[in-house]
Amino acid sequence: MAKREHEEHEEQFRLFVREQWGPLTRTAYLLTGDRGTAEDLVQSALEKTHRHWGRILRKDAPEVYVRRVMVNTAISWRRRRRPVEVPLLASDTEPVPDAYARVEQRQQLVMALRQLPRRTQAILVLRYFEDLSEADTASILSCSVGSVKSQASRGLARLRAQFAPTAPPPPVRLQGEPA
Repeated sequence: MAKREHEEHEEQFRLFVREQWGPLTRTAYLLTGDRGTAEDLVQSALEKTHRHWGRILRKDAPEVYVRRVMVNTAISWRRRRRPVEVPLLASDTEPVPDAYARVEQRQQLVMALRQLPRRTQAILVLRYFEDLSEADTASILSCSVGSVKSQASRGLARLRAQFAPTAPPPPVRLQGEPA
């Protein structure tokens, strides 16, 4: 590769990183549930992407390639890594209540999302948080569109069940009171 072409590739990569850092970090956070780990995941994916930047086939959509690398890396990290941090107190494991209900709901959603199987989690993140089409999601995950549809349906059903309002307990009746 000529020096000029190499410099052009480097500049294209720098622009890509500047433009996509935020969206990629958001996706990584939804995959990992931790801001620091998310940033590590994005950095690792970008490092892997940089090595092959000149050979990426879909130069019109390199974010698809990076997201695929992120999903695969997150899954492999999850298989290999064990929690390193051990909380000293039970209160360390509970999130601090936030005054804003929306933030709390978001945290609950991320935790519920993290309880889903990795593949289902990746499909929901790519489909609904990144707003990718079923075909693009299937392409990134190397699976069929039907698989994306069925796993998304099952994943959404599990999330809905987890967030469904619970029925109030029946009223307490005093002895001899009509029902």
